Amino acid sequence: AVSRPHQESEMDTTVRPGDRTSLSASETKVISPSSCVLDPSSQECPLSFIPWDSLFTDPYLRALIDTALVHNLDLQVAHEHVMQAEAALRGGQLAYVPSVSLSPSVGFSPQGGIRNGTYDLIAAASWEFDIFGRTLNNLRGAKAAKAQMLDYEQASRCALIAGVANTYYTLLMLDAQLATAEETESTWAETVSTMRKLKAAGMSDEAAVTQMEATYYSIRTIVLDLRQQIYETENAMRLMVWGEDMKQGAWNQEQGLDSADLKEVRSPGRTNNSRQSFIQRGSLFEQALVLDPAASLPADILLRRPDVRAAEQNMVRAFYAVNYARSSFFPSLTLSGSLGWTNHSYATIINPMTFISSLAASLFVPLFQSGRNIQQLKMAKSQQREALLMFSQTVLSAGNEVNNALHNYQTLAEKQSLYDSQVEALQRAAKATKLKMQYGSTTYLEVLTAQNSLLQAQFTQIANRMQTLQAVVTLYRALGGGSEYKE
Repeated sequence: AVSRPHQESEMDTTVRPGDRTSLSASETKVISPSSCVLDPSSQECPLSFIPWDSLFTDPYLRALIDTALVHNLDLQVAHEHVMQAEAALRGGQLAYVPSVSLSPSVGFSPQGGIRNGTYDLIAAASWEFDIFGRTLNNLRGAKAAKAQMLDYEQASRCALIAGVANTYYTLLMLDAQLATAEETESTWAETVSTMRKLKAAGMSDEAAVTQMEATYYSIRTIVLDLRQQIYETENAMRLMVWGEDMKQGAWNQEQGLDSADLKEVRSPGRTNNSRQSFIQRGSLFEQALVLDPAASLPADILLRRPDVRAAEQNMVRAFYAVNYARSSFFPSLTLSGSLGWTNHSYATIINPMTFISSLAASLFVPLFQSGRNIQQLKMAKSQQREALLMFSQTVLSAGNEVNNALHNYQTLAEKQSLYDSQVEALQRAAKATKLKMQYGSTTYLEVLTAQNSLLQAQFTQIANRMQTLQAVVTLYRALGGGSEYKE
């Protein structure tokens, strides 16, 4: 297990590269990710081993994620960080190569009417012997930094896939709620018409009619609110998927669509004044999951999470940073040499090219540096302890996130059947109450109560279905799913 470093002996608790904390049980069954690609529905296949294009079966969602992985700005920024780390690593590798310089010079000095000239062409080279591992520790730290940036890029990839999927499911929920609201609006319009006829026949009063009309107008405002939410969510999706290429022409070209192909995303009951949607999508209740996310999860599955791997690489960087700071206390040996040609002419050029060469070795011993090396070592040790604590916190948070996501999915799945039964019961109650009012055996208040209860229950049923799908996405991300994991 991860142990806390002691103040008395700071280096006794050093976490060295390659060390693993006790994340996995000794008897954990090893499952190959490649087997999950071939059979993603296997109950023995952990959720995070399944590629995202096998987990999500909706073709529209797949197309959106595929496009986002190419155009998303956050992912492009993460990739640039990887390129910067790669450049730093190459710079560390070149530290083993001797530095070479060429310094030609020309000088003239007139004396007594005679112009004297000096011509030099000197090439110099120097190379530092890495006796105490200063260059080596710097190089290994750069390698760990690159690995950390790669893990951060994978974390951005996971977050992007989950973000697109959650936004897509939110759109499907809003579509379903809008269809329900528009169907309810149509039903209430018929109810208001019926109440007016009953009033004309002397079977109802003005209070009942006006109450029905007020409820009808309230439902119409709900419809408008849902359309606004759909508009804003679609814009958020476009920003996430296309980034700076948000022009509608780029969208259509990416989807292979023309103006004739653009059609409204309709559900039963959608009215003709629904605006066009340029994000093609399916239906909420048609979404299918390829497996049960509650399948067995080995403990070492947390090591697939990019943030856990990045925290581990941060410990590696801190370890080599301490070694690098310690090497500053030791001498450094540098070998230098030069060769070239020179010409010193006075009035007459006697020997235009004189070959010169030199070879020297220098030893630098840091005797007094005003305490800078000591303070740098203390800071490196503190950063190492900080990296260890951050790694422990990351692992604990990852485990807690997985537990919460798994329990949340199981709870939502159990609630779905209850909401389905509730909606069926309220539909029967609303129908019966409406018939009783038409025959004068009940009041309009009972009809209002039954219809409002049904509408709220239908909205809750739709929202719970969306939350169930998003719970799977959250669990998939919590387990490191969607990252291009390499052993």
